Amino acid sequence: MSHRLQRRGLALLAALIKNLLLALLLLQMAAMPSFAATFTVRRGINLDAWITWPAEEKWNDEAVLRPFPEWRRTVHLADLKALKADGFDFIRMPVDPLVFLSPKTASYRGDLYQDVLDAARLVNKAGLKVIVDLHLMPNGSDRSAGMESVMSDPELFQAYLDVVRRMGRTLAEEDPHAVAFELMNEPIVDCETAAGRASWNGKLKQLFAAARASATRLTLVLTGGCWSSAKGLSAVDPKEIPDGNILWTFHSYDPFVLTHQGATWAGDFIRYVKGVPYPPYDHPEAFQAALDATRARIKAVAPWARRAGLLAYLDEQVATVDTPERLKATMNRPFDTAAKWADLHGIPRHDIFLGEFGMIRQEYGSKALMPAAWRAAYVRDMIHLAEDHGFGWSLWSYSGAFGVVQTYDGQAAEPDVLDAIRALQPVH
Repeated sequence: MSHRLQRRGLALLAALIKNLLLALLLLQMAAMPSFAATFTVRRGINLDAWITWPAEEKWNDEAVLRPFPEWRRTVHLADLKALKADGFDFIRMPVDPLVFLSPKTASYRGDLYQDVLDAARLVNKAGLKVIVDLHLMPNGSDRSAGMESVMSDPELFQAYLDVVRRMGRTLAEEDPHAVAFELMNEPIVDCETAAGRASWNGKLKQLFAAARASATRLTLVLTGGCWSSAKGLSAVDPKEIPDGNILWTFHSYDPFVLTHQGATWAGDFIRYVKGVPYPPYDHPEAFQAALDATRARIKAVAPWARRAGLLAYLDEQVATVDTPERLKATMNRPFDTAAKWADLHGIPRHDIFLGEFGMIRQEYGSKALMPAAWRAAYVRDMIHLAEDHGFGWSLWSYSGAFGVVQTYDGQAAEPDVLDAIRALQPVH
């Protein structure tokens, strides 16, 4: 009898454990987000955060900043409708958060929030969806704050969270199928250390909580650290964000040696690189001439202590693009990284998009002009990579250094890039 009771007791214990495990599994499944963003993206373009942005010292004059964002001075409803006709379905609209943090704008800050809402509605009126993107710039000598200071100063980060809450309230009543909210662009964190990755994950959860507290229906756009790289995205655990109404984004300007040639604001290497064709192996003579000229420029102009390092780095970069196989691997790597991350976490590919990509047209103040055919070829290849992986995309950008529609002075840019987009097969 005692053995039967013992066996019965063990059976009851096993059933209890099984039921407890099942209950825990159901609780875990309930806690996991069911990924289904309300806002959908396929083919988009970035408007510019700035074109001839005035120094912060002038911001106490309301007329300097408004209408805000600045693109509204040169881009009108007809221009936005033309983008719709070109095949775009959404706009990513960068907004500089510093205007909401600077004491210079305190007297008219509410009007600036209303300006952002008016701009989003203007985009919707043109038949395009819009992502309102809080687009912090790096620290600069003419700015009281920037990405680095917001990320390192706890008090300033709390002030940034207040901007996120206020912007969320500003947009909260808009159609969630037509308006989405991106909380931070290209966060600068150390992705090489566990502490750096943990720091961004903690901040990401705070940003999400701040936005969702006020914008309860809108799709929120979230990113990884390390300049919104695919590597940074792969370090994020989406299960820590208890929400399914999320789009995830990453940026890619790979290979950098081709996309940012001549840019004086992108480090001490790329400013010396000019004239490298795309794809390099299709233009061997121009490729070699550009490398020779770049090496000569570094030897003649770069600081003496940096020359050897810059020349070595140039060789490293060239080795990533000098054959079809190497170039393809370099360009494909971020897409594969983002795709593997999505599949690992059960995120549909259509809930991920390439938020920025493109090739520089002309650095401000420079005479060097990137041939339009090279830019169009690069953009075409990047679009195919994005769409082959099931991702949406938004091209950088409407005007400015990477302009595909307008140049710095508001004149029409070469049509090649837009022609490549117009030639794409329609999205079904």
